[in-house]
Amino acid sequence: MLLITIKFSLLQKMGFWTFLEGLLLFANALAILNEDRFLAPRGWTLAELQGGRRNSIKGQIIGLIHACQFMRLPLIILNIIIILVKLFSG
Repeated sequence: MLLITIKFSLLQKMGFWTFLEGLLLFANALAILNEDRFLAPRGWTLAELQGGRRNSIKGQIIGLIHACQFMRLPLIILNIIIILVKLFSG
């Protein structure tokens, strides 16, 4: 019961800003995955998906990975903004 109370209090302290930072870190992690070194040996490329398999969970994850890789420049800008806000606000 104590563990549930501790987890609940931690979730209450985690605000919307912290949640957005976590999403940004997750997007950064997906954006740096190398297709040739990491994704292709495991069969996680867009070329290996057939037309009907794009709606599967694996297809959706592959689409998310490629979307994050495509959006690298906006991710860099968002990272700079987050760093500046954290730098000035503490």
